[in-house]
Amino acid sequence: MTDSAAGPTRTRVPMGSGEISLFRRGSGRPVLFLHAAGGAGNWEPFHERMSQSVDLIAPDHPGFGHSDELPEVATMADLVQHYIALLDELGIDRLDVVGASFGGWTAAELTSTIPDRVEHLVLMAPAGLEVPEAPPADLFSMAPPDLVRALFYDDALVEAALSAPPTPEAIAQTEKDMAAFARFARDPYLHNPELPARLPRITCPTLVIAAEIDVIVPREHSEAYAKAIPGAELRDLPRTRHGLHHERPDEVAAEVLGFITGSEAAAR
Repeated sequence: MTDSAAGPTRTRVPMGSGEISLFRRGSGRPVLFLHAAGGAGNWEPFHERMSQSVDLIAPDHPGFGHSDELPEVATMADLVQHYIALLDELGIDRLDVVGASFGGWTAAELTSTIPDRVEHLVLMAPAGLEVPEAPPADLFSMAPPDLVRALFYDDALVEAALSAPPTPEAIAQTEKDMAAFARFARDPYLHNPELPARLPRITCPTLVIAAEIDVIVPREHSEAYAKAIPGAELRDLPRTRHGLHHERPDEVAAEVLGFITGSEAAAR
């Protein structure tokens, strides 16, 4: 792989029966970022800010983005083993893990499986737990305009997104991402009933970031994670909905960096 400190690098890494696409940039402590169900293509401002202070490793999940579908990676348990194998392939022993929404669920599963390798965990509006009094939105039936309104707090962002018709390429990519998402999250929908029992295994410092208004994965899910993981801290990010990174990439990155590397790195 090209030296990540040299600049943005997207490479294809052989994994199992195919290849995955991996973005890597920056230097210093390794941070694995696991993206949400919407794919990895809309995180550039957040990635840019993070990579100024850390060695950011941001793969596309199998079947999402530019990664191949890997038939052998068909469940959340398979996805966790896939990421353990990726870390081994990259020669990364200890690291920080950051995940958003579906990626937050994956990050929690991964960290509870290899707690001795994870130094800090950050979950952003994480899915993965069953909270009967506050169920997540059904992403498979939500109309695109409703999804946009659920992602953005800023009316200007909502209007900009709704006024730009999607390209055929974007439509095809969304269909690919949602098909991959369905393999991991359709049944049971967006949670693992076995995960709560494993969360106490997480011993590293953990930060859970919740949006002010979240109808996709309601705040109660973030609260449940913060209660279940020993010593976890819950922070609310004002003026945000589920798409935290879109509306406040600099502020979200500063929160993450301040937690995992200290305020000096976050202020750079």
